[in-house]
Amino acid sequence: MSTYYTPSRNSNWNYGGKNWRLSRSKIDLFMECPRCFYLDNKLGVKRPPGFPFTLNSAVDALLKKEFDKYRAKGQAHPLMEKYGIDAVPFKHKDMNEWRNALKGGVAFLHKPTGMLVTGAVDDVWIKPNDELIVVDYKATSKAEEIVALDKDWQDGYKRQAEVYQWLLRQNGFKVSDTAYFVYANGDTEKPGFADKLEFDTRVIPYKGNADWVEGVIFEIKKCLDSDKIPKADSECDYCAYRNAVEEQLKS
Repeated sequence: MSTYYTPSRNSNWNYGGKNWRLSRSKIDLFMECPRCFYLDNKLGVKRPPGFPFTLNSAVDALLKKEFDKYRAKGQAHPLMEKYGIDAVPFKHKDMNEWRNALKGGVAFLHKPTGMLVTGAVDDVWIKPNDELIVVDYKATSKAEEIVALDKDWQDGYKRQAEVYQWLLRQNGFKVSDTAYFVYANGDTEKPGFADKLEFDTRVIPYKGNADWVEGVIFEIKKCLDSDKIPKADSECDYCAYRNAVEEQLKS
């Protein structure tokens, strides 16, 4: 058996089990492909995982440490000053829990469906008027400059921020519609490595609209309570692969 992939999970982690939660990533999976979502959460057969982006995780961890220094001092980070953002990193007793998916992240019990909705934020900033700002860290290495979230594959990033905005509002906070992405782009034009990778880090604003979130939660509840497996999304590579394999096995 593979040490990296176990197709079937313990039923306690499936829908109806004591450990199941509707995480932000599960919501995004439903938006990508209802069939994959159902197979995963209702039947317990998850997609094979992608390989972890360890360099991205390292950048994420270092950015958190960096912003935490300014959080402790109640001061704006230089990037916030550079981009004219009138805010400071938010100091809150639950910040470490909000940023840790294993500890539950930001959580809210959606009473109409009985679902505990969760999401782990990278950071939260606060404006002088006590309005919170959702912040997400991203790291990549692309030749072109990254100045906006204008690619189709970045739609998931936008949904991610909107789910976090929704969760914080459900917890009683005043939240700005504008989220920020601290985007670090690795520079490959340097003459050599020399044990150092340099980044061009920018802060990219995104005006979110979380009005869709609750409606999708109701759709997810209906999907999971059904005994009928949903149709695959036409753009789902996983379902296309499964269908191709099934056809070959029949022949």
